[in-house]
Parts: sequence; structure tokens; C-alpha cells
Amino acid sequence: MSTRLPPRGTIAPATLTAIRQAAQLLRAGDIVGMPTETVYGLAADARNPEAVRKIFAAKERPADHPLIVHLSSADQLPRWAADISKDAAELARAFWPGPLTLILPRAAGVPDEVTGGQDTVGVRVPSHSIALALLQEFGGGLAAPSANRFGRISPTTAAHVQQELGDKVALVLDGGPCAVGIESSIVDCSRGEPEILRPGAITADAITRVLGRPPKVRAEPAAAEWTEEPAAPRVSGSLAAHYAPATPLRLLPAALLVEEAAELAAEGSRVAVLAHACPDPGDSRLTWIAVGADPAAYAHALYARLRALDALGADFILVETPPADPAWAAVTDRLGRAAAGSGEADET
Repeated sequence: MSTRLPPRGTIAPATLTAIRQAAQLLRAGDIVGMPTETVYGLAADARNPEAVRKIFAAKERPADHPLIVHLSSADQLPRWAADISKDAAELARAFWPGPLTLILPRAAGVPDEVTGGQDTVGVRVPSHSIALALLQEFGGGLAAPSANRFGRISPTTAAHVQQELGDKVALVLDGGPCAVGIESSIVDCSRGEPEILRPGAITADAITRVLGRPPKVRAEPAAAEWTEEPAAPRVSGSLAAHYAPATPLRLLPAALLVEEAAELAAEGSRVAVLAHACPDPGDSRLTWIAVGADPAAYAHALYARLRALDALGADFILVETPPADPAWAAVTDRLGRAAAGSGEADET
């Protein structure tokens, strides 16, 4: 029996009724905002090409950019992947449900709209209880990239989704702030030795402990072009410019941060700063937000802080460069791409 649906773009507390409404909308080929432990996703029936195309339209996302299919359990994996290696199976057992995406050879029938026309597919089992409840109620795989305009800051609350997409999304399930706060680690298991294509909360050290050997780590394009190995699959979040605020963002080491902020303020610019310490700015044109030294806590709050700084209407955002430590690899990756894409004018 169908349930009465709220107006488009509504944020709904994730009750059983709301989850059933969301599943009803997905079966009808619509798109909904779904909380996960990483970021909020914009979900559609991954077997329905027309529904998946609505994701691309809402996000203004390039059509050849692949999506990640979310599953309710690893038992569904054979429906989406044609060849599940021993390494992939071990990683799935160790980290699912959780913030790990595996890239595998696609199974027959997986739409090109999901894979970007490639022979591989990205899959994961999220650990968020609301995401799992929706997946179980829906009964199939959901394609669900981050629920924001393409290239902009990923959403970590239901309100962020509504601010970004409005009534482009049929319904937003409110599952509270995301626990991890940045996108999943992506590991390619389609070309032999596992390779990290996007860093995340599941680190290289954690993968090493499971596999008994370290994974490869994606090389920069300039280095990768000299290898004879086949090119890595295109994956979500791999573009140089991504996760970006509209305000120009600069990454600076701590030794230069205070000096650069003071010089810009002296020139009349309004400056917002994200740093590990928060000195007295002594200038009304300077706004500082202090962050801690724990990489997981930093990642959890990163996108919310970038959104807050972006909303200040400053002329520049300055961010202290994270420590050169493997534990900070995911944060460093996101900030580098945010800096590369920042300051570009919105087209909407």
C-alpha cells in the first residue's frame, strides 16, 4: 500500500514511515537524499537508467563520471560484480559495512549510466543504520553519489542537501550529521594488485593488516603515464578540482599562515582561516576557526567547516596545510582538490 508523500525537497526524520516513502519514490524512478556514515548521498535505483540520469541532471554531473552502488549486504555483490577476487572478498569481510568502496569487473546488466561506460563498477555496503534500512526496504542496489552540485562541498547534514538541491530531490531522510564526514576509500581490485584510488577513513595501513601486504597507491597522472600497466578506472572524486567552496581557498604551511592572513587583511580583504591554532586575530576582517590535531575528528567536521567559512562572504579562505603523515592522506587529498576548484563562479 502506498503512503502519502510530502512535498518535494522535504527533510523528513528517518522514521519507518519516511523510509517506506523514500523506497516508494525510488521504485517510482525518483531520487532521494540518503544519509550514510561518509556523506549524504543522492540515491536512485541503480538498475533504472532513467532514474540514474536524474542524479546527473540534479547534480549537473558529467555523464561519463561513474557512480558507486550501495548494497544492503555483501551477499548482493555477485549481482553487480562478475569476478570477485580473494583480495576483494577479504576486504569486504573486514570493512563492510563501512566506508570502503571496491572497484570490480561489472556483472552483466549493470547500466552504463552507473559505470560511466566502463567495464568496472564501484560497490560498497554503508554502515549507517538509516542507509541500511532504506536499502533493505528498497530491496536492491542504490547509486548514490554525494548529494550536492557537482564539484562543490559534499553534504554532511540533511540541511546541506536541501540547501544544495532544493526540490530537485524528492525527499531527504534526516539521519543526523555524518559520522565519518568524508567520502569512502576507493580500492581498485579489478586489475590484479589492489590499489587505493581515493584515500579515506580506511587507510593503507588498515588494508595492509588485512591483506598481509601494502596496497598500491594511485600515482599522479604525470607519473602514471610512464607505466605500462593498464590505466586505472575512472572513479568518483578523482578530478583535480572537487569538494570546492565558491570562495578562493589557499593551502599554506603554519609558518606562513598568520603572515598571509595579516597581509591580505591589511590590503582590505576579508579573510577566513582554518588552522590548528586560533590566535587573537586583532582585526575584524579576520575570522579564525580552530581545528584539532586528530585526523579523524578533522575529517568529520571538514565539510561543515568549509561550508561555514564559505558562507561568511570572505574574499579568501586560508587553510593550514595538514601534517605530512599517512593518517592525514584523506584530508590532504580533499583540501588539495578543494583548493584547485575553489573560486569558480556558480552557474546556477
